[in-house]
Amino acid sequence: MLDHRCKGCGKVYNALTSTALRKTRRRTCELVLILRGLARGEPTARLARELKCSQPHLLGLRHKLQANALAGLDLTSLADDHVEADEMYKNAGEKGREHADPKDPPRRRANKKWGHGTWDSDRPPLLGATGRRSKRLRLRLAKRMWGAALVGFVAGATRPGATVYTDEWGGYSGLGREGRGHVAVNHQGPRSRWALDLDGDGVREAHCNTLEGIWTGVRIFLAAFRGVSKWYQAQYAAVFEWMYNAKRITGEFVRALVGLRVVTNPGT
Repeated sequence: MLDHRCKGCGKVYNALTSTALRKTRRRTCELVLILRGLARGEPTARLARELKCSQPHLLGLRHKLQANALAGLDLTSLADDHVEADEMYKNAGEKGREHADPKDPPRRRANKKWGHGTWDSDRPPLLGATGRRSKRLRLRLAKRMWGAALVGFVAGATRPGATVYTDEWGGYSGLGREGRGHVAVNHQGPRSRWALDLDGDGVREAHCNTLEGIWTGVRIFLAAFRGVSKWYQAQYAAVFEWMYNAKRITGEFVRALVGLRVVTNPGT
């Protein structure tokens, strides 16, 4: 990597200056492999073995870079007229934290408590919204399934006048007051229907199947890590969101990872 020393101030500058990697003592090829591995969801243990480096040190670097990806997410509203919204629960304890109390394990395996998961039950809800035309995704980790949290997230992720398709959970009932159309599909009980034809044209347009498929992808992405701490779950979800929207490792995504400013809405 080429260094440049300023004749005026005497400081040395290179390609890593002003990035999260500026003090990382690694070869450029190793940094490229690390960034590529993080973007593709490679487990930290596997990366550490391949690079023959310390796993705890690499995990700390991963959390630092993923925090940048989370901060650089596109927060603009989806421009779609039709949007699906749903929530997912994924077990996420306090992996990596010391727990002196044996009754409070850092990780509850096979955690299948009844009802909606919460932060305290180690099953925090991951909220999602996706546009049917743009195929863009918005994700956010919540502490509980409060109606205000659901409506606030969906309202922020959609434009006024958009029609939002959800399941029958009552927390979405306030979308009408936010200027959004709301169509709910019943997923529970013997009369459950996963798709409805409301206008009689033969096309069952009322469904959340797109997001249901995305949740499968999220679970597969997170499964490679053999358990993710709830304190960092939002970071891993942010990486998935970046890759889902970009479909490949773009320069914009890499700039976000290293902490450079990312312009997600050039019109502002």
